[in-house]
Amino acid sequence: MIEVLVITISNPLLIGIYKDKKLIKEYKLEGLTSDELPLLFEKLLLEFDINKVVYVNTPGSFMSIKIAYIFLKTITMIKNIAFEAIDGFLFNQNSPIKALGKKYFIKNENDIKVDFLPNECKISDFELPKSIEDYKFNKETLPIYNLPAV
Repeated sequence: MIEVLVITISNPLLIGIYKDKKLIKEYKLEGLTSDELPLLFEKLLLEFDINKVVYVNTPGSFMSIKIAYIFLKTITMIKNIAFEAIDGFLFNQNSPIKALGKKYFIKNENDIKVDFLPNECKISDFELPKSIEDYKFNKETLPIYNLPAV
């Protein structure tokens, strides 16, 4: 079974190809989601028989999340590929994620707040896991924005 994990909520964009839940290929793309994701998926769809696509649907760059959702939802519907979502905090050691201005998304247990960084707070880079065996993906794929209305 081939699964693709897509993390577009920060730069570089991270895309992992997993065979039987183990990472077999990794892509790190600099640039805009709208430019890079379609070009990569054009190649991936020719190279692999993809069974599932999972993307990070919260929190992070809202525009990137929207673009990823629309693009991936369309591709998976057309190609009859399973589509699921997952929380971005699982891929950066639960460290704060850039929000707006100098504010960050900060996760405490099951609550996410938007605030300034606490003193001496460590920010970890996003990483693709070597295995996705223990991850629980969500069938609800709509983007979750985590910000109050302006």
